[in-house]
Amino acid sequence: MNDLVISNIRQRPLRTLISVAGVALGVCLVMLFTGLSRGMSADLQRRASSVRAEIMFARPGGSMQLSMATATANVDTAYVARLKKIDGVADAVPVLLHVMQGRGGFGFERLEGTDWATYARINELRIVRGVAPQGNREILIDEKKARDSNLDVGGTLKLFNDVPYRIAGIYSPESSARIKLPLEAAQAELEATEKCTFILVKSKDGVAAETIAGRINTELPGNKLQFTRDLANMSFERSIPFLGTFLRVLVGLAAVVSALIIMLAMYTTITERTREIGTLKALGASRAEIVMTIEKEALVISLAGLVLGFAAAFLAGWLIERIYGLSFEYGWGWALTACLIGLLGAAIGALYPAIRAASLDPVEALAYE
Repeated sequence: MNDLVISNIRQRPLRTLISVAGVALGVCLVMLFTGLSRGMSADLQRRASSVRAEIMFARPGGSMQLSMATATANVDTAYVARLKKIDGVADAVPVLLHVMQGRGGFGFERLEGTDWATYARINELRIVRGVAPQGNREILIDEKKARDSNLDVGGTLKLFNDVPYRIAGIYSPESSARIKLPLEAAQAELEATEKCTFILVKSKDGVAAETIAGRINTELPGNKLQFTRDLANMSFERSIPFLGTFLRVLVGLAAVVSALIIMLAMYTTITERTREIGTLKALGASRAEIVMTIEKEALVISLAGLVLGFAAAFLAGWLIERIYGLSFEYGWGWALTACLIGLLGAAIGALYPAIRAASLDPVEALAYE
């Protein structure tokens, strides 16, 4: 029976290839979307955890997330001086967040206008190559941005409406947005004079963030406060509404597609091999043996699809990461889910054709034209 399975696959290479491609497509989609979600979550959480300031101060209606694409410049920078006067506040720095189209026109990328000296001091950043920006047309980028975009000190990066900015230096570790430019430059480009998106507040040693937040609410009521530790724990899936639901629907669709493709392929196979099945039954093959033969063929096709799907997902993820700078992180849990989708989809999809084949009358099958 095993030889019969292999010979059936070899005799119909085009049909087999289409079936393998269908299973591979489902596996590839699951791995790519879940890998992108996990990779972006890990990347954003890592950058958010590098922010050493404990509190983000913003006005009602402003952005309170380091990880999202929303940015509203509605905070007056005059609040910085008022925050510094509050007992227990060590320092404060305004940040103007801007979102632009990602590299290659895919996704989005953020940059931050801020006072580098204060921002670096609060968040314990250092320049590993080059120097701090000396003018409004100079920027800093982190090491990953420099590596992924093949950029270095002295290079040029176009921001806003294709305005060229010289890369003055490269900093480490990565923290929030990968591009930093002077606050005045960002304000001028975005026509947001004396405005920012939020203010990072650093507390003095030994003073709890909750204590500082209470004092800020007393001195400056009616504003929005967010602990940065909460932002660092926020996953990419929770940042984007219904992303988790979308991923679950995708997994379900992948399973359905795999099952339908296998079922169609096996049903066509049964029609083409009606006389062969009649011969097997005439020679004494039992219903169980017929069913197992069809199921084995479906599982062999599914295994080939799994291998092709995983290879395609890893290759596509690597290319997307290199070209667009997006992060992928594949997990064993989703890999196992993809395997189950392929194998169970094949087994279930082939079940009806297999039962139909086993139910054929030998005499009618042998007379089939």
